[in-house]
Amino acid sequence: MTRGKTVLVLGGGIGGSVAARQLRQMLSPEHRVVLVEREAAHVFAPSFLWLMVGARSARQISRPMTALAKRGIELVRGAIEHVDPMKRVVRVDGRELAGDYLVIALGADLAPEAIPGLANAGHNFYSLSGAESLREARLEVRSGRIVVLVSAMPFKCPGAPNEAAMLLEHDCRKRSIREQTKLDLYTAEPGPMPVAGPTVSSALRQMIEAKGIGYHPNHAVTSVDPAQRRISFANGASADFDLLAYVPPHRAPQVVREAGMCGESGWLPVDRGTMETKFPGVFAIGDVTGIMLTSISKPLPKAGVFAHKQAEVVAHNIVRAITGKGEERRFTGDGECFLETGNGRAAFGSGNFYADPAPQIRLKQPTALLHLGKVAYEKFWLYRWS
Repeated sequence: MTRGKTVLVLGGGIGGSVAARQLRQMLSPEHRVVLVEREAAHVFAPSFLWLMVGARSARQISRPMTALAKRGIELVRGAIEHVDPMKRVVRVDGRELAGDYLVIALGADLAPEAIPGLANAGHNFYSLSGAESLREARLEVRSGRIVVLVSAMPFKCPGAPNEAAMLLEHDCRKRSIREQTKLDLYTAEPGPMPVAGPTVSSALRQMIEAKGIGYHPNHAVTSVDPAQRRISFANGASADFDLLAYVPPHRAPQVVREAGMCGESGWLPVDRGTMETKFPGVFAIGDVTGIMLTSISKPLPKAGVFAHKQAEVVAHNIVRAITGKGEERRFTGDGECFLETGNGRAAFGSGNFYADPAPQIRLKQPTALLHLGKVAYEKFWLYRWS
């Protein structure tokens, strides 16, 4: 009889929760699936955009992590202090856990402190607390300049800053202050979602500018003055604001960096098909990874849809390794996302990012039906936690 195996999954976000669920469903009871997560609740981050304009509450988009325990997944709550990828051992609040397989799904750390003044100047809508504070702060603005800022690259959810700008623009219209407000989006990128190609990027920029939102590419932030409400950029430009909504710099989690697992990109390198690391039995999925698209010399975007698909591949292949059954699966680079444009409408991008000689991405124009599709997906995702 095969000795029971233990799979450790680090992180309970989209990728980690999907991997743990899939593993538990496919493995027999003698095998353990252990999920390590610091937070008490799983929060559906794509809904932060709706939360920041008052269309959602934190309660509506959160589910208790204990729901996974009801499905036979062993839940360990605590902070990860150390990871030994060679031994597949993890220390959590002083307790050591060992696994036969290790799935690293720790996402990306948000580091607003990396840019002087940024953390005290505005609202980080990539976090729950920041989206909530922006929801309240926006109501105090009756006139002036609202700036959406992408402070550095790479960052997860590449469509989100563009959605944020368009949702805030629509919010101003709903509150009858649009004529008294100016909206601008400053970004370190050369254009919206550049990995999707020039056609998609140009079409998305046209959507943004058609709403009277100023779009300013190639603006890398050097510092922010909270008192003067002024942003300084590496190209010598500056911008004043009355309300600042920002995407902070991202970096690999500290425990991953300290374990020596990051490559030259600063992220965890993996086989782009199997998501295997250089350490036997250790896989990584989602935002923590760094996958270079060699055909265009740009990294694969960090997005929940990729974490989800990668998690399914990794779970299947671990089950195959344990049971000896089935064929190997590979992540193919396919992805899709909804893009909220305001006024109850959304666009939809989809395609293959591994395509050669360049990603093949299509963008559907905004419709009310696509917005309802995004709402339906949110409801489906949260229902699975009930």
